[in-house]
Order: sequence, then C-alpha cells, then structure tokens
Amino acid sequence: MPAVTADTLTLARVPRASLGDVERPVVSVTTAPQGYEGEGFPVRRAFAGIAPRLLDPFIMMDQMGEVDYAPGEPKGTSWHPHRGFETVTYIMDGAFQHQDSHGGGGFIADGATQWMTAGGGILHIETPPVELVRSGGTFHGVQLWVNLPGRLKMTDPAYQNLEGSDVTLLASSDGGSLLRVIAGSLPAGDGQVHRGPGSTRTPISLVHASIAPGAQLSLPWEPTFNSLVYVLSGSGRIGAEGRPIRTGQTAVMGAGDHLTVAASDVQEGRHPQLEVLLLGGEPIREPVAQYGPFVMNTRAELQQAVEDFQSGRFGQIPAGALMPHTG
Repeated sequence: MPAVTADTLTLARVPRASLGDVERPVVSVTTAPQGYEGEGFPVRRAFAGIAPRLLDPFIMMDQMGEVDYAPGEPKGTSWHPHRGFETVTYIMDGAFQHQDSHGGGGFIADGATQWMTAGGGILHIETPPVELVRSGGTFHGVQLWVNLPGRLKMTDPAYQNLEGSDVTLLASSDGGSLLRVIAGSLPAGDGQVHRGPGSTRTPISLVHASIAPGAQLSLPWEPTFNSLVYVLSGSGRIGAEGRPIRTGQTAVMGAGDHLTVAASDVQEGRHPQLEVLLLGGEPIREPVAQYGPFVMNTRAELQQAVEDFQSGRFGQIPAGALMPHTG
C-alpha cells in the first residue's frame, strides 16, 4: 500500500495556509471496532461511535483488511440490494470484481475506485477474482457509503470505474506529502482548482494522502464541507493542537478552511509513511431512515424499498453471473 505512487517533486502543489485562514480544530478522535463482513473478510468500522450529524453526508465507511490471505481464503459478498445512496469502493492492494443488475461491472485493482449509484434500486456483488482466491495474497481496500438527498434517492442507477491512473496527483506545499484526489477538488492558487475524476451527485471530496515521516500536511478545505480524517496506517498528530492519532482512528474536525496532519518521525516498518483518507462533504441535513442496505428519509420509504426488492423491481441477477468464491 498504496498502489499509486509518484515523485512529489514533479507534481503541482497545493498552497499552505495563509494569514487569515482558520485552522479546523479536533472535535473528537474515535477508534474503529473490528469485525467481519460478507463471507468473512475482516473490516474496521471507521465511523462507529460518531454522531450521524457529524458524518453527514456520509453514512458509513469500512476499511477492508489489510489482510494477507493464504490460498483459498479470500472471500467477498453474495448478491445483495441497495437503494438511496452511493457506494464507493477504493482498492489499494489485491483485486475485486463487481457486477450489478443494471449492466455495471468491472475489475477493481491497483488503486482503482468503483463508484456505484444505487439510486432507486440495484442488486450487485463484489468478490475477489478466482485467481486471487487460488493464490492468496494481500487485500486492502475501503468502502464508503455516501447519502443522496431525497430528490435524488430514486435516480437511475449508475456505475463509474475510475482506474488508479485516473486520479489527480498533487504534492503538499513542502513536497513531503503525496495527494491522490479521487473526488472533489483542492485549490491550486490564483483561483484555480485541481479536480478528481469522480462524478458526485452529493458534493464531496475524497483524498488519499501519504505523509512522509516528520512531514506536515497543511491543506485547504472547503469551508462549507464537514471534515473527517481516517488513518489507514501509521501514526501522527492532527490539528493545531497536535492531537495524537494512529491506525484505525477517525478524527472529526470542526469549522474552518484549513486542516493540518503531521506524521510521526518514526513509522512502522511495513508502512514507511502515514497513510490517511481525508473526507468531507456538503451536509444534506435531511432525516435519515436506514434498514440494512436501504437508506431513505422515512420509515414508509423503507417499507416501500423492501416491498420493491421482494417484488423484483431492483432488477434480476444476470444469467451466468459472478458468484462469491469461498475457497
């Protein structure tokens, strides 16, 4: 980890905080509990214990792995439904295959991202390819659920496949951090912006940053967005107060237009840099009613989602479809 790297000395740089910028303070730091998902792959529940109003417009995020599978061990999910939001799957190590009931599908590996809009209803499956099941190997990824406002919850399902080579690569102002902009934008100075390739219905930013030991990332952040920092691996400090943060922890940041993350001078041997996901979005501020894979505004809408799923209105599993490999 990570699959996509670059020489920061050759990249465009984002500006540092300037006089008058407001540093975002740390509101809270929580540690993700660990569990299992689907047919049995290990996950960290990154947003567990955080109030929904602080996450808005995000619903949940799982860090999948990092795990070294023996031959026959890799597992995925079975076919299952979604309605009312978008799923974002970012793969740093290993590979996943995706297929859905609306014709979407692809092979996700080497820093690629799958962006699926469930909208009014979809069936899909995510499973490791048979080659990975047979050989084993490292698997590491993240799945993020992004809410949709009520007016878009029944939009037509859609699928985006973003290859690792598609992400926008930037460097911090001092060259000590590599930024991979998957979605949203970061200022480039002179009123310009650097945009990621992801097409988002809910305005958000999603950035994977690698911060060298001892380096400090000073990053402009859209003032109207919330701000979350999740540590994929490593240790460091966050905010003007320099609060400690480490692998599997999420920092919720307060209001402001800039945020700071600094890497400890010494990192663990397996991961020589501090790896963080920086997330933010424009809060929707609508009621949220959730029942498993359905995220709507009201209980009545959830009941309708269940009825529509049971009636086959989310589409059908295609003939000869992918099925989970369980070894």
